[in-house]
Amino acid sequence: MSVKLLYFAWVREKAGLGEETVELPQNVKTVTDLMAWQKTRGPQFEAAFEQSKVIRTAIDQTHVAHDAEISQAREIAFFPPVTGG
Repeated sequence: MSVKLLYFAWVREKAGLGEETVELPQNVKTVTDLMAWQKTRGPQFEAAFEQSKVIRTAIDQTHVAHDAEISQAREIAFFPPVTGG
């Protein structure tokens, strides 16, 4: 399955890119699976997803939980939590 991945803020800085299109392995079914797979792609992705529990995710511009299925996703975005004041 081919999907566009978007990276924002420190996830982008650590990964070294803002977006890419990748072919996902068949065993990647959920957001959690995807983040675990990302960590195996090299030191920059391991660093970017080191704090995966705090990373927020959106599938096709809709916020989702880490256990969300990604089977029909066209675009998946990763970003750290946002604080404001």
